[in-house]
Amino acid sequence: MFKKLNDKDRKRLHRKIHIRKSISGTAERPRLTVTRSNKNLSAQVINDEDGTTLASISTMEKEFAALKPNTDGAAKLGEALGARLKEKKITKVVFDRNGYLYHGVVKAIADGTRKAGIEF
Repeated sequence: MFKKLNDKDRKRLHRKIHIRKSISGTAERPRLTVTRSNKNLSAQVINDEDGTTLASISTMEKEFAALKPNTDGAAKLGEALGARLKEKKITKVVFDRNGYLYHGVVKAIADGTRKAGIEF
């Protein structure tokens, strides 16, 4: 599996595996994971005990299609995710950066979610 990946993706996958060894979502504190690409951003809130996705958001949805995958769009996406979590009465999450550096777009999603009142 690792041989088919280029060096950059292989290193990110190793970081992702290392992070996931210590981070797990529960019913009280689900895991917020972020995925980014050059065209889209997405985030999911997952309960790892049940293996269920509690909430998700993406720039592929119609209402967020106009957002670009930059820090401004990521901040707005994070605030909208925070509002969805508040509706489901989720106030605390564990942040999973998914092997990406905590910088730029990933940090903007986290800050936007915090701005909406979600604790990490």
